[in-house]
Amino acid sequence: MKFTDLGINDRILKALEDEGYTHPTPIQAEAIPILLNRKDLLGCAQTGTGKTAAFTIPILQHLYNSKNDHKGQRKIKALIVTPTRELAIQIAQNITDYGKYTGITNVVIFGGVKQRSQTDELRRGTDILVATPGRLLDLISQGFISLRYIKYFVLDEADQMLDMGFIHDIKKIIAKLPVKRQSLFFSATMPSSIIDLSSKILGNYQKITIKPKQATAEKVEQAVYFVSKPNKSKLLIHLINENPNASVLVFSRTKHGADKIVRILGKSQIKSAAIHGNKSQGARQRALGNFKDGKLNILIATDIAARGIDVEDLSLVVNYDLPNIPETYVHRIGRTGRAKASGIALSFCNVEEKAYLKDIQKLINQEIPVITEHPFVDDEIEAAPIPKGPSKNQKKKIKRHSSQKPRDGETKNTNQSRRKASKKRRRY
Repeated sequence: MKFTDLGINDRILKALEDEGYTHPTPIQAEAIPILLNRKDLLGCAQTGTGKTAAFTIPILQHLYNSKNDHKGQRKIKALIVTPTRELAIQIAQNITDYGKYTGITNVVIFGGVKQRSQTDELRRGTDILVATPGRLLDLISQGFISLRYIKYFVLDEADQMLDMGFIHDIKKIIAKLPVKRQSLFFSATMPSSIIDLSSKILGNYQKITIKPKQATAEKVEQAVYFVSKPNKSKLLIHLINENPNASVLVFSRTKHGADKIVRILGKSQIKSAAIHGNKSQGARQRALGNFKDGKLNILIATDIAARGIDVEDLSLVVNYDLPNIPETYVHRIGRTGRAKASGIALSFCNVEEKAYLKDIQKLINQEIPVITEHPFVDDEIEAAPIPKGPSKNQKKKIKRHSSQKPRDGETKNTNQSRRKASKKRRRY
């Protein structure tokens, strides 16, 4: 099948051709006809399978066909809500690329930067708004944004949105939308919480699930190293030196840990940069831009900042810290092996992380091969029994989602907790 078989208009087809796209991915081939017929959609597909084009192409076509409907200043007709700044910027760029011959305009807004340039663009009017939840609600409350004309609503990366604590913001946004609209709901995983939320957003919808039995990105070669915590940095340096020209994305569980890895690599004359929530938007964009352009080979990221990283020919993903939520592993390794490319994902596992490894292997329904030939192998970790029951962090995660109580570090005062949580979310 080709894009020309999907009923897409010539202007969008020309833009796709400019980008080198001729054949749709499975999610695009299934979703685009449904969305062109104005049906609501619940889409589940792995990271890196082309979900963005699957929802932006139909929206562009609908808006192009009805662009004479509005008089005077352009009104926001389509709203795309996504969890992070990087992903919002990436989606907006894709809309610009696919819609460059249509005359359809878009604006992207996110927190962590001054709002002046964003509000100036909004005053000029736009057809499509791409936004993170916190900044969107801020500008709605200030009167810069009205959602009364929305005809198309997309909630992207819904599972990550819930993990980041955006559920209440999402409910507020949905309450402000017109009842009559087309709604699109996309997620890389489909836990029960996502099903529950989708039932509140979607009307008479169709569901698409691409390769539901394979949780990890296709063509990604996976392996795990059993290594003690003190030796993780030594092993990372060893791998980088063994692959001097490789582009490497390293995942750290914490912001402090990401910065520490950069310092350790620097002492070995290995240039790298970190992106996480405490970095300014300018610093994050510079680091990501240098990584994409090949000026920087090593990028250290936390999970929140990593959404939206779409780098061609990414050689290697390294899980320096194994995630305590198994679905996060799927998102991480999906940064490589995107579309039809191949990739490698390597994980470091110390004794405390063996329970996480067990949960990951259960989710992806496969055993990750263990590499035993390396200078820092730790036989005791490999031989150590896997702890029974959920870990301490997993118990906290389960309790957080089930009770909706304030997160760790918040005070017992409800209003103060909400203010702190709201301030944290608005940074994205």
